[in-house]
Amino acid sequence: MIVGVLHVECSLPGTRSIKDKRRIIRSLLDQLHHRFHVAAAEVDHQDSWRRAGLAVACVSTDSRHADEILAHVAGAIDRHGELVLLEYHVEMR
Repeated sequence: MIVGVLHVECSLPGTRSIKDKRRIIRSLLDQLHHRFHVAAAEVDHQDSWRRAGLAVACVSTDSRHADEILAHVAGAIDRHGELVLLEYHVEMR
């Protein structure tokens, strides 16, 4: 069993409050879950309305498959219109 974890740092330049941020992040996490069948959560910067730290997990029997799924997830986050992807990294366990 392979568990791939994508760690993402994002900026939310258009938000004006924590409520705005949470609406955007909740929507994004729901989209990722339904589209890619991954588990995703906000794991850092919960009290900041301008930044978000996200983690996305994928379980597979093949590390190449998990890496491919997480690359697609990173691309979807990067194309999201309401946030800016600052950096990300993937680890396999």
